[in-house]
Amino acid sequence: MTESCRRLEMSLRRRDVEQWMSHRRLPEELRRQVRQAERYNWAATRGVNEEILVENLPEDLQRDIRRHLFKFVKKVRIFSMMDDPVLDAICERLRQKIYIKGSKILYEGCVVEKMVFIVRGKIESIGYDGIGVPLSEGDVCGEELLTWCLEQSSVNKDGKKIRIPGQRLHSNRMVRCLTNVEAFSLKAADLEEVTSLFARFLRNQHVQGAIRYESPYWRSLAANRIQVAWRYRKKRLSRANTAC
Repeated sequence: MTESCRRLEMSLRRRDVEQWMSHRRLPEELRRQVRQAERYNWAATRGVNEEILVENLPEDLQRDIRRHLFKFVKKVRIFSMMDDPVLDAICERLRQKIYIKGSKILYEGCVVEKMVFIVRGKIESIGYDGIGVPLSEGDVCGEELLTWCLEQSSVNKDGKKIRIPGQRLHSNRMVRCLTNVEAFSLKAADLEEVTSLFARFLRNQHVQGAIRYESPYWRSLAANRIQVAWRYRKKRLSRANTAC
């Protein structure tokens, strides 16, 4: 497609968006944000729908292209231990996302519905304590969703699934964009599907160890056991001192 054709397509797209916003009577502030998102989305994609383009290619070429584009997936510790078929299934489900400056990706106390891999831009993750952690290209937010999904598909030595009690995973932080951000997201439902399809892989001892190391559930369980053991030891020492 020539540059003039792209400019025409962008102009038509802009006109359609303006007509839609007028029809829906969006307030001016929302219109401003929509225009900003549209401009950044066009700058990031140049009007090319990457997903449709790749899906029309032969399957083996699709796989190789995704492996090249999504090398950042292996930066997540547990993903780095997974076999290629599992990673290919994950890459097939990644979707490009554009966020504008000020957008909130995760809200404190709300359900974590996706993992977000940052390709370009800057993000800030703010915990309960109010301390902000900067995130940028190559970083991930919502990674706790991975350990949560893996816990739901964990298996014991007999090959039986272990179901961890509890509700849906809720975020303990707020994540917001400090700049416009280009990213890829992986929905919770897609991640659950992959971990269910490849549940047998989870018998790998290295993966099980990584789950327990990174999982808030297992960390909490270990902390509780340490506290119980410490209280029991204090009681024994107190009784021994009293007896003396």
